Amino acid sequence: MTKPAGLAESPAPFDAQPAEKGSINLRIEANTRALIDEAAGMLGKTRTEFMIDTARRQAIDVLLDQRLFVLETGAYDAFVQALDNPPAPGPKLQRLMARKPVWEE
Repeated sequence: MTKPAGLAESPAPFDAQPAEKGSINLRIEANTRALIDEAAGMLGKTRTEFMIDTARRQAIDVLLDQRLFVLETGAYDAFVQALDNPPAPGPKLQRLMARKPVWEE
């Protein structure tokens, strides 16, 4: 059994609906363009649709790799226990927290 941990509290950027469209210009080799066109055609998509879908899917994967991790039950329980019971602040942290911020001086 696995449990997810580490999801960001704020909504992921890929959940938001774009307010307006923009453009991205790319320079690619002819053989790469032909490969993309062939793959897009097989899926019944335009080159633009194919590239946007593929780039969006890859972007989501990259972001989730940084925000989501899965732990076995025992490791998850230990992780939650560590979060719920952090170590007592050491002397350096206590000194830092006792300092008056520059913007309040």
